[in-house]
Amino acid sequence: MSSPLRRAILIGSAILVFLILVGATYQGVTTALERRRFPHPGPLVDVGGHQLHINCSGNGAPTVLLEAPALAMSSAWAWVQAEVAQTTRVCSYDRSGLGWSEMGDAPFTPRDVPVQLNALARGGGERGPFVVSGAELGASFALLYASNYPDDTAALVLVNLPDPASRPATEISGLASSPWLARTGLLRAMRTLSNDAAALPADASGALTTFLNRPDHLTRAAAELARWDEVTVMANSAPQRQTLPVTQVIIEGRDQIAILANRKNAQDVAAAIVRAVTFARARSVAPRVVRVP
Repeated sequence: MSSPLRRAILIGSAILVFLILVGATYQGVTTALERRRFPHPGPLVDVGGHQLHINCSGNGAPTVLLEAPALAMSSAWAWVQAEVAQTTRVCSYDRSGLGWSEMGDAPFTPRDVPVQLNALARGGGERGPFVVSGAELGASFALLYASNYPDDTAALVLVNLPDPASRPATEISGLASSPWLARTGLLRAMRTLSNDAAALPADASGALTTFLNRPDHLTRAAAELARWDEVTVMANSAPQRQTLPVTQVIIEGRDQIAILANRKNAQDVAAAIVRAVTFARARSVAPRVVRVP
């Protein structure tokens, strides 16, 4: 190798290392500032060895539980939650390792999601039966919840329920490198994942943007997406109570974040949830028919 070429490679490598260090420093400082700027809006509740974040608003029964789509967290439901809270109590939360929730020691497994949500709701003082709504991968988790806890589920509202043969809009292979890109600050600079979050209300947008640029959140999100096929097949084959009211909503959108960040989409989803709540209320107060011989 000639001396000029060797010198050029060394200079190029030095510049690359310098840029990575600058990006990592930028990422670290910005993340530290965002931790103070966006504290968790709801309490952290122990679900057995670690804590999950839940954020509830509104009053009334039945309470609505919201399961976020892949990559996302409780903040993605901001528009929907504000609408539904005008009618009844509604709770969004962050699955283990996402958003403000702790990851815990155990690796991700789909079967733990409904168990932890039930423990979270109970530990947070919420009473069932619940109307459970989920979007995309969250809709599959909602089905699993209803199958695990049929007596605790008053109704389901499923937004863009994945077909077992489908693939996520965000490619798994591309997401696998996102934690590394986040550590170097490149992901934040490119706004590859967080661009659509800007359409949410200010606080929710800022929080979701923060976590979509954090390697810990993205590492857990990648683990969920890696089990996409398993989750969707398991959910669609899970036995359900025959009398369970199920509403399916189909929303057009480019990806998981965009479908809920769009205000019109959020209004449509909220309206479907409110109808499910109204129906569940009517069923709970319907008079029993007593047959007299």
